[in-house]
Amino acid sequence: MAHSEPVALITGAAKRVGAACAQHLHGLGWSVIIHYSHSQADAEALVAQLNGQRSNSAIAIAANLSALSEVMSLAQQASTCFGRVDTLINNASSFYPTPIGQTTEADWQDLFASNAQAPFFLAQALTPMLRQSPQASVVNLIDIHARFPLANHTVYCMAKAALEAMTRSLAKELAPEVRVNGVAPGVIAWPEGAGSMSAEQQADILASVPLGREGGVDAIAETVAFLVQGSRYVSGQIIAVDGGRSVWG
Repeated sequence: MAHSEPVALITGAAKRVGAACAQHLHGLGWSVIIHYSHSQADAEALVAQLNGQRSNSAIAIAANLSALSEVMSLAQQASTCFGRVDTLINNASSFYPTPIGQTTEADWQDLFASNAQAPFFLAQALTPMLRQSPQASVVNLIDIHARFPLANHTVYCMAKAALEAMTRSLAKELAPEVRVNGVAPGVIAWPEGAGSMSAEQQADILASVPLGREGGVDAIAETVAFLVQGSRYVSGQIIAVDGGRSVWG
């Protein structure tokens, strides 16, 4: 028996923005495929929570998006676990500084793999299945820094700019069956790990945000849901969710 609920594959969905997107879509009646790389405990906890709310509505799949073979395996597993994929949300992203003179080939490969290569090859692999859905879409999580570069993050900004170009190009190539859009977050949740920022850096950034505050992960989840099911006549668009930062003079 075919799975009755629409299905979303969300990369990097164990925590933060990805988890918020999964929870929000699940609340709207979607089943979700939670991709994770290292955050197994978080992914499994989220799946347990969602399945507790509605049985057989969530599953977790591990994959290293820097390895193309694992990207293809993720697409294959996603296609079979519910028998359908109606939307692909490319959220997973590496983020850290790459100052000139200190950037390595490994940095380049990692940042482009998660932010550009994996989204493209996932979209390519899933296109035949997406085209079978009347509500098919791809949503790419980009960044306002694709257009307004962040100092010392040139490679990351380049990779996100590539993802933005891919969004607009695939919106043409996959039409009319599949809509393709992007969300460009601003200050939503402060980065962690290698990309973390000092309190002074955070204050400097907030000074350039007209709304003067962080947006919170729910702001992205709501925008993604709008693009997935709120409007069937939007494609090829990049929506900035940045508190007005991209129009700061």
